[in-house]
Amino acid sequence: EVELQTDGNRSGHLQNGELVFDPEVNEEVIRIIAAQLAEIGDQFDKEIKARVVNDLAQHFLNENLSGEEITQRMSEAVEGLARAIPSDMEQEKAMLVLAMVLTKKIANTMPSLLQRVFSTTVNYISQQLHNYIVRMVSAVKQ
Repeated sequence: EVELQTDGNRSGHLQNGELVFDPEVNEEVIRIIAAQLAEIGDQFDKEIKARVVNDLAQHFLNENLSGEEITQRMSEAVEGLARAIPSDMEQEKAMLVLAMVLTKKIANTMPSLLQRVFSTTVNYISQQLHNYIVRMVSAVKQ
């Protein structure tokens, strides 16, 4: 399984207490993908209204919502933005970038939510976009 790291570093896992990097992951491939996603994110950043960010932040503040419910709210926000922002790119790519941009905007607005927002975003991406990420990495490798 290939993991896309937000900082462009190789994915890895702990083995016997030591970090082991996945050998089949090419750092340059990950850097290319990260640069492309960052560029798209900069474009989308301007299109996301503060109201959307604030509404989603309020859901994250609600400690009565389970992780699953928060992930569902994230999914609804991303899907709504994907429909509202005209784009000629693949739906999955737009949703991936929108999820990351929303995470950044919420964390910048309310830094105390960073951990909850980040873990929710990772769960959302893992559940909804994992196969797309694997295909994207495979396509760039070829």
